[in-house]
Amino acid sequence: MDLNNIQRVYFIGIGGIGMSAIARFFNEKGVHVSGYDRTATALTRQLEAEGMQIHYTDDIQLLDKDANLVVYTPAIPAAHTELQWYRDHHYEVVKRSDVLQEITRSLFAITVAGTHGKTTVSTMIAHLLTNSGYGCNAFLGGISVNYDKNFWSSDKAVAVIEADEYDRSFLKLNPDIAVLTAMDADHLDIYGTPEAMEDAFIQYTHNIKPKGTLIARFGLHRDKELRADNKLLYSLQNDVADAYAANIRMVNGGYEFDVMQKDWMIDKLQLHIGGMHNVENAVVAITVAHLLGIDADKIRTALASFKGIKRRFEYVIKNDRQVYIDDYAHHPEELRALITSAKALFPGKQCTVIFQPHLFSRTRDLADGFAASLSLADEVILLPIYPARELPIPGVTSEMIAEKMTAAVKIMQKEEALNWLKDHETPLLITAGAGDIDQLKDQIKQIKK
Repeated sequence: MDLNNIQRVYFIGIGGIGMSAIARFFNEKGVHVSGYDRTATALTRQLEAEGMQIHYTDDIQLLDKDANLVVYTPAIPAAHTELQWYRDHHYEVVKRSDVLQEITRSLFAITVAGTHGKTTVSTMIAHLLTNSGYGCNAFLGGISVNYDKNFWSSDKAVAVIEADEYDRSFLKLNPDIAVLTAMDADHLDIYGTPEAMEDAFIQYTHNIKPKGTLIARFGLHRDKELRADNKLLYSLQNDVADAYAANIRMVNGGYEFDVMQKDWMIDKLQLHIGGMHNVENAVVAITVAHLLGIDADKIRTALASFKGIKRRFEYVIKNDRQVYIDDYAHHPEELRALITSAKALFPGKQCTVIFQPHLFSRTRDLADGFAASLSLADEVILLPIYPARELPIPGVTSEMIAEKMTAAVKIMQKEEALNWLKDHETPLLITAGAGDIDQLKDQIKQIKK
């Protein structure tokens, strides 16, 4: 695949967060971009406004028969009519990860993998490189608040790429700098066992280019098996790690801190987004920027201007009476970090969490963890499971989580939850989940403002 010789590219599942980043990459290069998705969204409308042609019916009469390249997402079923037509007619049909593989081969690649934290870390790195004037091409799994997009380009031959572990797609990447944030069990519908998933993350580090660098979170399970010619460990505060934060202070819903390493330090850093886990995310992003030789003052200025990612500890409302945070958290560890950080930043405020479980298989496999993390809140409303790509599994419902919880919990439909919010004070409110719970955000904002 020669990315420089493609005139027309067609995307099946163009509205996905990862797919849309690559669509924007080709569109900015002047390539004719078109595609299909199941439903129109705010993101697909943005893509159309940028000049891409998109339709929402699986219909071979609407696809681009002159396409040089067809890119599809693993979430598309194998029986999809358009996908089958392209294959039957011998077009070059590749996964999103195949395009990213080619990008990592042709550019200096910084990839960020892990069961959680990768979107924030990759966006932080991309922002530090861009805001400092260093420059990079960014392929992200979330919408940056600073840039209102998940992709931007640069003449600099450097790419920052979020490396997705779903479907093992990240194993095609060949990074120069690889970040690994977490190896907690997830996607067991794909991997089968936690050990098999850990094997994949270990293999990810084995794919680092010669003389490349791995920056891994301190304390990962099986860390001795992680491999790279150069290896650094980062931590929130453990001074045994190569890089860590010190003198952390909570200030107005954000943080001030220093980052320490054995032979350098940057003090008086400011991060204006919530979540103590985001201080740890900043440690690794700053470590990458320092490795690239970016000046400390430029790093300090860039971090202070970082506004976060939509749906990652996003302050929807923040005043003395009401704090409302929306977050993509859909794994027990993400929920634990989210709720713990929110309660630490706003002590004394009763914490209400509305959570939409994502996937029947994940709910079945991690129900104990979800119950333990959600029980850190004062009260919880559970919505029905968002199925995404799955069919229902008999006996797997939100009740599996509720019956294991120690906090007050109710199971409601979306409309019931909205009506409940009208009649109840929620000084610290959190909505969380990776499904369509974000569609409630504007309605809740109107209720609570």
